[in-house]
Amino acid sequence: MNEQKEFQPYIPADKVTPEITVASVVMGVLLSVVFGAANAYLGAKVGMTVSASIPAAVIAMGVIRKLLKKKSILESNFVQTTGSAGESVAAGAVFTLPALYIWASEGVMEKPGLLEISVIALLGGLLGVFFMVPLRNALIVREHGVLPYPEGTACAEVLLAGEEGGTNASTVFAGMGFAAVFKFIIDGLKAVPEAVSYKFKSYGGEIGTQIYPALLSVGYICGPRIASYMFAGGFLNWMVIMPMLVLLAPELEVFSRDGMTIMELYQEGGTNQIWKDYARYIGAGALAAGGIISLVKSLPLIIRTFADTLKSMKEKNVKNTARTARDLDIRIIIAGIVVLTLAVWLVPAVPVTLLGAVIVVVFGFFFATVSSRMVGLVGSSNNPVSGMAIATLLATTFLLKSTGTVGPEGMKSAIAIGSIICIITAISGDTSQDLKTGYLLGATPKKQQIGEIIGVVASAAAIGFTLELLDYAWGFTANSQELIAPQANIMRMVVEGVMEGNLPWNLIFFGAAIAACVEIMGIPVLPFAIGLYLPVSLNACIMIGGLVRLAFDKMNKEEEEKKRIINDGILFCSGMIAGEGLMGIALAFMAIAGTASVIDLSSHMANLPSFVAPLGSILVLGLIILSLLKFTLWNKPSKKEENDEN
Repeated sequence: MNEQKEFQPYIPADKVTPEITVASVVMGVLLSVVFGAANAYLGAKVGMTVSASIPAAVIAMGVIRKLLKKKSILESNFVQTTGSAGESVAAGAVFTLPALYIWASEGVMEKPGLLEISVIALLGGLLGVFFMVPLRNALIVREHGVLPYPEGTACAEVLLAGEEGGTNASTVFAGMGFAAVFKFIIDGLKAVPEAVSYKFKSYGGEIGTQIYPALLSVGYICGPRIASYMFAGGFLNWMVIMPMLVLLAPELEVFSRDGMTIMELYQEGGTNQIWKDYARYIGAGALAAGGIISLVKSLPLIIRTFADTLKSMKEKNVKNTARTARDLDIRIIIAGIVVLTLAVWLVPAVPVTLLGAVIVVVFGFFFATVSSRMVGLVGSSNNPVSGMAIATLLATTFLLKSTGTVGPEGMKSAIAIGSIICIITAISGDTSQDLKTGYLLGATPKKQQIGEIIGVVASAAAIGFTLELLDYAWGFTANSQELIAPQANIMRMVVEGVMEGNLPWNLIFFGAAIAACVEIMGIPVLPFAIGLYLPVSLNACIMIGGLVRLAFDKMNKEEEEKKRIINDGILFCSGMIAGEGLMGIALAFMAIAGTASVIDLSSHMANLPSFVAPLGSILVLGLIILSLLKFTLWNKPSKKEENDEN
């Protein structure tokens, strides 16, 4: 408890400044919906999402300081707290719920309704926030100085820098605008191909890169190490495993095609067809095994964390009523958890039994504790959300099958439970990062928790509409090119494998063995496994972003200047991810309205010489990199801008 008394936040406990205002609520809700929709699109396309806390904080500061002419750091913090909730709800939903759409496309069950998706997201989001409230004192306050919460601390530093005139929201907005334009050129006008590639016909391999701004941005934000692990996984599948199948086993029959051999499949659609019908199951096995390995490695920490948390909750000092120590009333939290548990069981939109509701509460609180501790130690990017969801799905599906809940009903129930758990895990990690930011700045925890609830409600309402829109425009299917949804496909395969036993288990175990070898070599298995599952061209674009980040890291510059360049790059790339996601949503509207074909230039481009199209793609990729350089390396604020900020 001495740590708590000694620590003094930026805003003292005895000073009251605006937090929940009309402006902060409206901005928080808008950013929650915007970043939730953008991350839902990104998650469906590449299976990854990025934190929205820092870009939301920067945008909030830009609006509050520039437009409203106010200096209110806690108001900006409330905006980022509310806004970042959308990203977490979107991540949990898009990693699981598209499985229901895929089954609907295969005629296994009816397509889920918009209300059903939103209710599942709402229940998971609210439970995640409520579970985190009693954990705040144990993990944020008592462990201050022990658990660094890297994203929460970084967000606090950004807000403090903005308070002193050191951060400008224009970088984020510029990224949004640039990416929206590039996305429209690539997928709206179809003026250039989305990828350039080279096929080794006699070898059976293929290498290439996509040119999307968001993919390059993911590589920049994740850094060169993670990007290289992903690229290595894709390279292994597309340049080693699939060529070996073509060269060494051409007469091998494809399990998904009656009587068709590997060579015939290759002749029909090339390497991409082999990936669709065969090799991606190897990646699926690696990804499932990687999630489980990450979870098993965390078990000692999980057990210790859970025990320490329960102990510290009993020792909580309830007499401390300082503004910076006030949480939502524990009686309201307990009542809310009870009501939500009953809702999981009784609401018709959620196909879950009483047993399923109990599983949700038990697993949910357990994984909320684990998630908060994990992101406190290693950050949100290394939080094994997928591993926890896969473990939950395995246990849940076996339980449902043992109780006779099988077929479409059991499959739908398993995904609903897994989705709620996944959202709980994601939102509890995000909430703990936000509470850490507030603890450092001197925010009121109760008001932050209200902000999280507002953000969850707004993003849950939007996520149902977003997934419905994406499915209507392009369709979530097992072989979709636009919406690969890797995690959701893994969840679908896990449930089908347990319920029906119709998976190619040999390929799944082959991928699991590769994941085990990678883990033994000391390489982080999850990014490698994601790369093994995804197309190599997608991984290559992420790798390019990682290489740009590496070049910036290696530049011989002063430390402060290097830090500014990297931070500006992260802000610009966060904006590019949001801009591409929003343009993707806009293009989905256009596809539904039937106007997409009006602006499609692909038929005209086909009449040009064959070398023009790939050159155009390379030019667009170069322009994306140049725009990143413009707002990082070549962006030096003038003295006038610095004076204006102050």
